[in-house]
Amino acid sequence: MVEILKSRPQLLDFVQVGFVVTDVHSKILYANRYAERLFGYKRDEMEGERLRIFFLEEDLTYFLPNIVYLTLYQNGFEGEALLRHKDGRKIFVHISSVPFKEEREVFLTFCFQEIQRLKKLERERLEMERWASLGMVVEEIAHQIRNPIASIGGYVNRLLKARPAAAVPRSYLDRIVQEIQRLEAIVQRVEEYALVSKPAFKREKIQDVVEGAIQTFSKEAIEKGVSFNLKTGKSRGDGYLFVDKGLLRKALCHILRNSVESFAGVPAGKKRKTVEVELFEGDEGIGISISDKGEGISKKNLPHIFDPFFSSRPNRLGLGLTFAKKVMEEHGGEIRVKSWPKRGTTVILTFPKDRRRKIRRELISPGESRSES
Repeated sequence: MVEILKSRPQLLDFVQVGFVVTDVHSKILYANRYAERLFGYKRDEMEGERLRIFFLEEDLTYFLPNIVYLTLYQNGFEGEALLRHKDGRKIFVHISSVPFKEEREVFLTFCFQEIQRLKKLERERLEMERWASLGMVVEEIAHQIRNPIASIGGYVNRLLKARPAAAVPRSYLDRIVQEIQRLEAIVQRVEEYALVSKPAFKREKIQDVVEGAIQTFSKEAIEKGVSFNLKTGKSRGDGYLFVDKGLLRKALCHILRNSVESFAGVPAGKKRKTVEVELFEGDEGIGISISDKGEGISKKNLPHIFDPFFSSRPNRLGLGLTFAKKVMEEHGGEIRVKSWPKRGTTVILTFPKDRRRKIRRELISPGESRSES
């Protein structure tokens, strides 16, 4: 097959995918014209080299060997990858491969389809979703600040009409201060929400982040007669994740605050006012569970708990869970809420242990899937 392709290169030179043939050791034997354009190498530069010249350094230990293994022993591979151009640029491609047997020889054939444009469109879609989400927040801001402004205006007009000035009721001044503080809180929460789109990931021990959030909020909890109980459980790993420590701590504080406030309507002594915080870890990820035995959330309100500014409590902004959900999305994680009226609420946060797929972080064993996704 290779000799035929080399003698008649025009057979595949007009195919709009990069077509590459290698031996079982991933040595390149043939590459078509589109592969030249895609990777930036001339045909004679590629032939004789290993397939590794197209792959990123971090993918040479597991990802590339797994692709070759799956192609050779499981009849092929299909998936997306970030590969390397000759000039160092990174390019998104879709890879599909199959083995080809010719008499006693086995060849591996690879098709590389550029998907840069598709990835760009996907990024633009996500950006539009972010803007749409922010647009919802802005609409709610207009609604939320209208009432405090109207209230402030009303009390100021009353003050202007009051005679003499010394007779101005203290309650008017107190109400103005309260409404101004509410406006300041709205602005602060919106700024906080907007910053979620700019996370700075570092390798952190999740237990330390959780303990930090509990410590931050423990004084306020104690004042309300609520305690925290942290359970770490058995770990299958080192408990580290790549996270934005500051954002995650804020998200946890919002959830802890909700749990503490859920006991507001519970008479003293009727229930033990304890928020249970549990860390758990499995093969695929790390989770945080935060549970209380407070008032719970009604079935009517449960579908709206992540909506911007939604709150079942008076004088609360209701951006806490919206913020927490956004933080989890930026971390590639998930937030779930289970609640039972008068019985309590459980919030579960789950994080993927490694943002890379399994095929990129450990060698495939016989019998595993042929696809990356």
